[in-house]
Amino acid sequence: MNIWQFFQDQILSMKWLNEVIGKGLSALGLDIGGRVGASIQFFIYDTIKIMVLLGVLILIISYIQSYFPPERTKKILGRFHGVGANCIAALLGTVTPFCSCSSIPLFIGFTSAGLPLGVTFSFLISSPMVDLGSLVLLMSIFGWKVAVVYVLLGLVIAVVGGTMIERLHLENQVEEYIRKGNAFDVPQEELHFKDRMKYAWEQVVSTAKKVAPYVLIGVGVGAFIHNWIPEDFIVRILGTGNPFGVIIATVAGVPMYADIFGTIPIAEALLAKGAQLGVVLSFMMGVTTLSLPSIIMLRKAVKPKLLGIFVAICTVGIIIVGYFFNAIQHLLI
Repeated sequence: MNIWQFFQDQILSMKWLNEVIGKGLSALGLDIGGRVGASIQFFIYDTIKIMVLLGVLILIISYIQSYFPPERTKKILGRFHGVGANCIAALLGTVTPFCSCSSIPLFIGFTSAGLPLGVTFSFLISSPMVDLGSLVLLMSIFGWKVAVVYVLLGLVIAVVGGTMIERLHLENQVEEYIRKGNAFDVPQEELHFKDRMKYAWEQVVSTAKKVAPYVLIGVGVGAFIHNWIPEDFIVRILGTGNPFGVIIATVAGVPMYADIFGTIPIAEALLAKGAQLGVVLSFMMGVTTLSLPSIIMLRKAVKPKLLGIFVAICTVGIIIVGYFFNAIQHLLI
């Protein structure tokens, strides 16, 4: 346990970095015990920590992803049927891009290739909600118990959601140009280690450029919440005294657009101020899975009825998960 605690505190959470930054700011004459100094320390620490973790995670995940190009993924999914196919699709979603908007083109490609609609939706739900990056980042903030349960429940939402859509036989709710699309088998050349590392590094640079603005905004919001918003206000709105906190947090996340990296600092600040764990995680799921830009993009691929069912399934699933986390919070933290 001591070894794991060291890994949790010093490797994932980088508490040593926070101490170094605090000493540096104090040496410059800033009072890190005051609001301004504490906000600056929070901003610098969380930005560096998240960007470093982001770089390492994307390198590892992109290297793994190089073994699962779209054609290979399609072939893997095509071997399974029923709930088993939904489970495999949800698991494959964990090694794909980090936000819902970047997952939608893959969803369209898989649907055009003739994969079952429910399977492609299991992939679409799990890809932004429970990627491997979320597992490690959640461990760095909330500990391994919360991270593991979060990922497992996210996969359950993906599998159940995809299965329900499959049973409803909504293939006619996919736009015609996708249903009549043709997917060609493109031979995949065998990549060597150097090629895979080059691909992984390119993904690190590309993704870092895309998510950096959202990380900075998220850390800025987190620093503001952490040091400027009164604790009793957060507790009153999102604490145990408000039974509708999970619903409020889920709905509040919809208009936003960010990935797991941008929402982590906000979630961290809310939890520190007294928000319930389920409320915080529902907010994260709402932002990453049901963001307004991704819904607009998805509308280009599916008709309103199917889009509404997708949003309803995800929303209900996220709310149930939120209340479940609230009920077991004392066991996890």
